[in-house]
Amino acid sequence: MLSRRNLLAGAIVSAAGIALVRCGAEASSHAAQPPAPAPAALPTVPTWPELLPAPPPQARIPLPGGGVLSALPGPGDLLSLTLDDGVDTAVVRAYAQLAKDTGIRLTMFVTGVYSSWTDNRDLLAPLVESGQIQLGNHTWVHPDLTKLTGSRIADELRHTDQFIRDTFGVDATPYYRPPYGAYNDLVQSVAADFGYTQTALWDGNIGDDQILAPRDIVANADKYYVPQKIVIGHLNHPPVMGVYHELVDIIHDRRLRTVTLNDVFSKPEASRLTSAYPA
Repeated sequence: MLSRRNLLAGAIVSAAGIALVRCGAEASSHAAQPPAPAPAALPTVPTWPELLPAPPPQARIPLPGGGVLSALPGPGDLLSLTLDDGVDTAVVRAYAQLAKDTGIRLTMFVTGVYSSWTDNRDLLAPLVESGQIQLGNHTWVHPDLTKLTGSRIADELRHTDQFIRDTFGVDATPYYRPPYGAYNDLVQSVAADFGYTQTALWDGNIGDDQILAPRDIVANADKYYVPQKIVIGHLNHPPVMGVYHELVDIIHDRRLRTVTLNDVFSKPEASRLTSAYPA
């Protein structure tokens, strides 16, 4: 017969064995489970180089005579970045956000028919009010003005002029940019009737009026982002949004000051005449 002591010892051994098996099973179960996924990384906020400020208001100079502006006069460290049209709402929004984030100063020539201007009004309005973004007149539907009658030229300029006043509360005179850079004596005469005495052209182009490879946009900026240039870009095609950092780096590395046209030239007295082409 088994003694009471032997029975107790056997029970202890059996219990220990069961416990070891159970622990082994639990260990195998834990080992089979995949590791917990790492927490998702927070989105990174892009860092931007610090840009030089615009010159003080007392440094502004009178507009040159002739009524056609294609470059900034004299030696200096100024760069006028001008942006036309507004076909793509996302591009307008991205440029406005870039201005907000970096302090870059821009002159935007508004083609009023595009909804991008009202779509982004809330983002643009404080920047326009502060003068960091200046608005100019780029007609209503972007026609070649030299192919229109005087009354139709007047309609194009009048419509966008009123749109800018109603939407942003600012006066866009004296700068208008004729689509395609096309103007003649009639265009200038009609524009002047509305206070648009300055035909704003350019002497550098980053080429994004068409869909251009990002590397080509950067190459054009490298060529034309030099002192005293007025450079044209467009608010129409997404590729430019992928190279903002490269564009800002060129400006920073060359120690250029971005300026609006109003930063450079003193604004003349309002001289809106009675138009020969009433609405």
